[in-house]
Amino acid sequence: MPIPTDGRYRLALLGALVGALLVQNAHASTLEAINHTHWAINRFSVDGRSGIDIIGPYQGGGGGCCYVAPSRWQPGMTVRVDWETGVAYSFDFPGYEDRQKYLAWIEKLDAQKRKHSKVVFVPDYSGQKVCGLTVHFLPCDELQVTTSCYAYGRPEYPIKTPLHLPEPKSCPK
Repeated sequence: MPIPTDGRYRLALLGALVGALLVQNAHASTLEAINHTHWAINRFSVDGRSGIDIIGPYQGGGGGCCYVAPSRWQPGMTVRVDWETGVAYSFDFPGYEDRQKYLAWIEKLDAQKRKHSKVVFVPDYSGQKVCGLTVHFLPCDELQVTTSCYAYGRPEYPIKTPLHLPEPKSCPK
């Protein structure tokens, strides 16, 4: 019997192979984030995988798929986080009627956006259940990550950083 060559068969085969690899070699789950800053997180990704949501100041979000944690934690394990910050709220929206005012407004918003990238160490998760990855965005473009299955704010959650952190007058270089 010949093997079907249509796209559905290939897609099903690819899905089965990826699923088998994930089950055997890693733990896969969502990407979440907690934003401890006054900036909006317009977008973020971990090792190229999108966190999906825009995250407002002092909020949580994410929901992207998937962070794949290797079965065994290794010393020196890292992830690369890329993100864009911007103005959280724009109360001076001019409307769409005057195109010049609208374009000037867009230009002003775009001028305040910043792209960031940082490699951060993944804490030891040996002997623990792994539930994806949560990225904490901190003032001065600092990050913390965890693979904890507990929700932020629970006593068992490993990162105790308060949601509303004061913004320093200047950040270390």
